[in-house]
Amino acid sequence: MAHHYRSRALEPILRARLTTFPVVVITGARQTGKSTLARELGGEARTYLTLDDYSVLDQARRAPDALLSRGASDKPGCLTLDEIQREPDLLLAIKRAVDERRTPGRFLLTGSANLDMMRGVSETLAGRAVYVTLWPMTRREAEGAGRAGSWDALLEEPPHRWLAALADSATATRSTWQELALRGGYPFPALHLGTQPDREAWFEGYLRTYLERDLRQLAAIDNLVAFQRLVRAVAHRVGNLMNQAGLARDAGLPPTTAQRYMHLLEASYQLLRVEPYAVNRNKRLVKSPKLYWCDPGLALHLAGSAAPGGEHLENLVACDLFAWRETRPRRPNILFWRTSKGAEVDFVIETTGDLIPVEVKSSASVRVSDARHLDTFMREYGDRVRSGVLVYAGHQTYWVTDRVLAVPWHVMI
Repeated sequence: MAHHYRSRALEPILRARLTTFPVVVITGARQTGKSTLARELGGEARTYLTLDDYSVLDQARRAPDALLSRGASDKPGCLTLDEIQREPDLLLAIKRAVDERRTPGRFLLTGSANLDMMRGVSETLAGRAVYVTLWPMTRREAEGAGRAGSWDALLEEPPHRWLAALADSATATRSTWQELALRGGYPFPALHLGTQPDREAWFEGYLRTYLERDLRQLAAIDNLVAFQRLVRAVAHRVGNLMNQAGLARDAGLPPTTAQRYMHLLEASYQLLRVEPYAVNRNKRLVKSPKLYWCDPGLALHLAGSAAPGGEHLENLVACDLFAWRETRPRRPNILFWRTSKGAEVDFVIETTGDLIPVEVKSSASVRVSDARHLDTFMREYGDRVRSGVLVYAGHQTYWVTDRVLAVPWHVMI
């Protein structure tokens, strides 16, 4: 079955990186669309080779320098190498080739999340490669707009222009946020599976592949059943502070083992860790990170839930923010803020000199009191804060207070 390609938000930044750096590496979880994106970027100007092809893999092992000399007639040696993790030793040959001829865009590498491979890339190609992460599809990518949400408008326009700018950048949707959360952002189930039972079957197959093959190749997982319990316990805590002792207890694991397994989940792009925002002030702030899943559909499947809650709308916003961050020439920090007294802002976008606090509510209407934590944050950090945003499940964009803009979820993400 032929599948129509959906443009990805990463394309412009990837093309820009290929005009400057000799090696560009696309990382990310399995099945996010890295191979498809790499082929689209190449066009006729690049030679695409995948190490899933046994003849290519054999040449990578036996004659790596000859493999790297292959290329289009007008751009010899300009290669896209997919599934690079299948032959990590090829990285040494790439390093030699780049040191001999440092041509921008010479190698575009992709590979599924593999800790050993990525460690090898970082060490072998230090100073030669740049990295971008392809997260699961955003709503706008899935619906054909080829981008993440409207976050650029908040940075590029003054707050008094936000209303107009967001109206200009909004895209229509026929889905509810609950449907979007259940569908998730992995391209195949999101675009080509029309029923929830079919998507559930896909998620289950994904988990089996990921848990029983990929991660066991990456690291020693002594107790697969306990690891699965940990994974499901994390899925039940979407949007909560990380409580490593509680997770270890629920999974029946020693704390040190639980910590190692959590690191595996994060390093293989399954978990999103959002760190707390803090400056050097005499305030008691929460120091633990918050956890989200890289794909809300997978999180819901893991938790055995068919009814998304407010935490899953928050997870959708987190996923969109992480995908959007990758498209920026200078990546902003995505943080959250919480005091020991319970004042909390779900997300804080931090760029050089600017802060934008973002609160997420799953209600269809908002009141002035819903903006109180945003107001507290803005009073605390003063002129550094542009203004606040309250993402909610309604339909109107309007100023709740003089500095807090209420924005429907489908306008923002």
